[in-house]
This record gives sequence, structure tokens and C-alpha cells, in this order.
Amino acid sequence: MSDLETFRQETRAWLEENCPETMRTPVKSFEDIYNGGRNPEVDHPDQVVWCERMAAKGWTVPMWPKEYGGAALSKEENKILAQEMAAIGARRALDSFGISMLGPALLEFGNEEQKKEHLTKIARGEIRWCQGYSEPNAGSDLASLATKAEDKGDHYLINGQKIWTSYADKADWIFCLVRTDNTGTKHEGISFVLFDMDQPGVTVKPIKLISGNSPFCETFFDDARAEKKNLVGEEGKGWTIAKYLLTHEREMISGMGAAPRKSLGQHAVDIIGADAGGRLASPVLRQNLAQYQLDTLVFGYTMARVGDEAKAGQGLGAASSIFKYYGTELNKRRNELNLAVFGERALGWDGDAYDGGTLTRDWLRSKGNSIEGGTSEVQLNVISKRVLGLPDA
Repeated sequence: MSDLETFRQETRAWLEENCPETMRTPVKSFEDIYNGGRNPEVDHPDQVVWCERMAAKGWTVPMWPKEYGGAALSKEENKILAQEMAAIGARRALDSFGISMLGPALLEFGNEEQKKEHLTKIARGEIRWCQGYSEPNAGSDLASLATKAEDKGDHYLINGQKIWTSYADKADWIFCLVRTDNTGTKHEGISFVLFDMDQPGVTVKPIKLISGNSPFCETFFDDARAEKKNLVGEEGKGWTIAKYLLTHEREMISGMGAAPRKSLGQHAVDIIGADAGGRLASPVLRQNLAQYQLDTLVFGYTMARVGDEAKAGQGLGAASSIFKYYGTELNKRRNELNLAVFGERALGWDGDAYDGGTLTRDWLRSKGNSIEGGTSEVQLNVISKRVLGLPDA
């Protein structure tokens, strides 16, 4: 315990000295998060400074081994780091699909050369990754994917199309599911490959959503090149890696259900005002806000408990489906409540008076949360079979 207390004091002092004041404010949206990459989007110079300082400590990926850019922190030390960052309102220095999805998969399935080549660059924010999974005819039924990889000796030629490829227009590399064999079942013959997006044969077209903007893209491959050295795991055995990575993706998405830093109830009082007793005038809104806040607290405690039970460096398995489903439903409820709190002020689509229509746009965007990363219906099926053990219909 004394060692952990020493670590806490040292961590607190280091954060106080090294975290810029500008990085101690809440992020406004996903676009306000620093993702790194060859051509990073920088809203404030301190984002780069903060990332460089944290990466030098290994704290962008604190539980990864030191040889791959991490700090090899224990679960207890990692929890202390998170607590001390929260205490001063410090943002995560770097947030990326490389950290949340590809990194865990490479740690589990990558060879030593792949780990040394890619993990350190992820930890330092040098390369930004996107995910090549869904296709026009292979969404929830992902194993029906048809993007083909043709063996050319030391490399593959990739041909096909991916869709809903988040931030493909900003990514440097892609981790991609491709079909290398058509002779077995649809789950066989799938391989997991990594390749550079900046090459002839890769075309990206952004998809505009009803909210007015979108991270999603269509991605087309016409004889794109993937080196054999970047085949992760065995050829034709990529489905195992794909499932493992999905547990981390769902765990990441479930974070949308976390309680906001400022309680929604207090936010409502600030906007609407309170009566002489300090309560909102609308009993229905009071009840809905109270229920939401209770549910987010329970959700947060449950995630923390299951996280403590999980082994370090491993996914949550089928429990990730529970968190993905409930977390995204909570996020949709939060956006609905935000509209109720702001009333007619939430109807504006543009202009400073309506903050550029942020509330309405966020509400529209939240509808996609229960689709991306596996639909809510798919998650409920996984929960019924793999968690509850119910028989097929």
C-alpha cells in the first residue's frame, strides 16, 4: 500500500507540473479529441505538447509493456492514474482506434516484428488508424464480407469495398478484414491485414448524415497493396482476431453511457431555473432526470466492477455486448433529455444563439450509436445466448 501511495503522490505532482491548463477542460465533441496521425488535426498547440509529454511517460497506453511504448502499470496503478487525471479534469492526451481496438489485438495476436513496428507508433500518436470491417452486403452479418485479397507472393492485392469506415478520410493506415479463401464456410478464409491508406488503389468518399456531418466514409480498394509481413495471425484465421477486436470496440462505444462531468440535473437547473424549494417545476422532467442519473451511476459502477474482474490486457468477452447495448441506449436517453431541458432553444439548426445546432445534431447523431459496432438487436442476441444461455428460437 505504501508503494501505491508513493505512486499516487508522484503521479499527482507530475500531472500538476506537466498538464497544460488548456488540457484541463472537457472536450466538446469527438472532433475536439486529439487523435494524432501524420497530419493531425490540432485545435490547440497544447494538444501536441500534452500528447508528447504523456507518451514520453508511457501514459498514453499506461498498461502496455514498456518496449511497445507503454509504462507497464499494474491495474491498481492505472486506476490511480485515472483518478488523479480526473481530479484535475485532465483530458486523455491521445485517443485513437489504434489504442482502443488494434493495439489490444496486436498484443494478443501480432508477432514481435509487428508489435515493435506498429505499437510504438500508436502509443506516440504517429499513425492514425481506421477499421475496414462492414461492407454494403456485410454489416451485422460481417462474416459475409467479400473484399478479396489475391496472393502475389510477398504481398496481397486488395479489391472490394468497405462502408461506414469511420474517419477513413483522416486515417493513415487501416486494419482490414479480407477474404483469402472461398472454399470453406463463410467464417473461414477471412484474414486480418494491415496496410497504408496513402497509396494508389485506395479511394475514400465521406458519407453525409442527417445531422449535417459524419465521420463515416465509403472506402474502395482497386489493387491496393498489403504486404505479407502485415498479415496478423494465420491466413484464413482472421475471424478469431475480428471477434476479439469487436469486444474492445464495443467496450469503447459503451463509454458513451458514462455520466457527464456535470450532472444533467444540475445542468437543467442552470438552464431552466428552480422553484423556491430548489426543484425543477416539471415533476415529469425531474423524475426522468433522476432515473437517468441513477442508471448512469449503476452503469458506471458495474463497468468498474467487471473491469476489475477482467484480467489485464484482455477483453470483456460477451459482457462487452451488455455494456455496448446499455451504454448506447443511455447516450440516446441523455440526448433526448437535453432536448427536453432546452425546449424550443434546442430547435435551432444554425447560428450562435443555438451553438450551431449542436444539441439537435448530437441528438440525430446519437441514433446511429445503436447501429455502429453491432446493432442493439445483435447485442441482445449475443447476451441471450452467451450470457443468459437461452436456447435458439
